[in-house]
Amino acid sequence: MRNRCRNLILDFTHVYEDETVRDREQFQWIDCSDIAESHLYCSQSAYEEIRKRIEPFGISGIHFIDSGNYHYVTKIMTDFLKEPFVLVCFDHHTDMQKPMVEGMTSCGDWAGQVLRENTYLQQLVLIGPPQHDIDGIEIVKPQTQTKRMQPEKVQPETMQTDRIETDKLLTFSEEELQNDTAKAKVAQIKEGLPFYISIDKDVLSRRFTETNWNQGDMPLPMLEHLLQFFLQKRKVCGVDICGECRMDMPLPEYLEAEEINGETNVELYRYIRKECMGETGSKIILTKRTQGSKLR
Repeated sequence: MRNRCRNLILDFTHVYEDETVRDREQFQWIDCSDIAESHLYCSQSAYEEIRKRIEPFGISGIHFIDSGNYHYVTKIMTDFLKEPFVLVCFDHHTDMQKPMVEGMTSCGDWAGQVLRENTYLQQLVLIGPPQHDIDGIEIVKPQTQTKRMQPEKVQPETMQTDRIETDKLLTFSEEELQNDTAKAKVAQIKEGLPFYISIDKDVLSRRFTETNWNQGDMPLPMLEHLLQFFLQKRKVCGVDICGECRMDMPLPEYLEAEEINGETNVELYRYIRKECMGETGSKIILTKRTQGSKLR
């Protein structure tokens, strides 16, 4: 990751307006709240509009992409890559559900789409879902591979539902991380390739974050320890972070959630910059706002 990379804030819900942004020149704030057909499900027109807004800045940086409802933005980010890469995804969910709406990408199926459609992807390392969710992974894959990975190119009549059987997927379940059996699989992570890292904070326990989905039990120090392996070893193409809280929470709970999430965002940003760039005193970029502006 280059020191001159552009960090992005993709603001779909205005949740980041309730966090103070310091050193704003280090971030490009992209207002996406006006993009129709982008909540939970992303239509082709929304996909193209989001891509168009990201394109001038590239994906090399640390990006905040709102709640887990917009985790499909990771697919848009990785579609920019034109070299072989490894996608590392920290998530309490597999995000490999069977697509429920034809012709649209969703927060629940985007990872499966990347796995089957992105020809530059060499491996998807999925860290954090419960083992029973991993055991139930199914994917809709085309009978004939297409060179590009645009959603509209996967036609319903050419689809079939299969359990994933590919050496491109490597999983580390919540249970394997807890009982320390995950170490035996580390050697299977492909060497010599750049990483794109995606973090859904729902992998963390509620002590460290409050998201709009059910969550795992991972402590933040454990997430940072796992990140260190990837951040220090190879080139990092970019990092995105999602998992903000619901905007429709009662105000007291919302302010408490924003405080916790703001502190975790600060810590993750600081840690990633330090590990990627060797900065021992990196500036805090995102901090909580002392007064709640969610009075509207």
